[in-house]
Amino acid sequence: MLTRDEVLVNLTNLLETLFEASREDIHLEAKLYEDLDLDSIDAVDLAIKLQEMTGRKIPPEKFKEVRTVGDIVDQVCDLVTEGA
Repeated sequence: MLTRDEVLVNLTNLLETLFEASREDIHLEAKLYEDLDLDSIDAVDLAIKLQEMTGRKIPPEKFKEVRTVGDIVDQVCDLVTEGA
């Protein structure tokens, strides 16, 4: 099972690699759309990558609720905890 810190490290790597976000800008309070310049298509791509990372699908209604990096970490942690 992934820890919160491991989820944050993996998410940071994804955001930096796939969306060219600056590592310095990626922290739990960072807003996906305002601070990291993600758009709705990026959000879909991110959801797919998170599914690949966890082996579990984040329900679309849950993913619509995420606004910050911390929200994603919480969702992924909840998802992997449910599967444990």
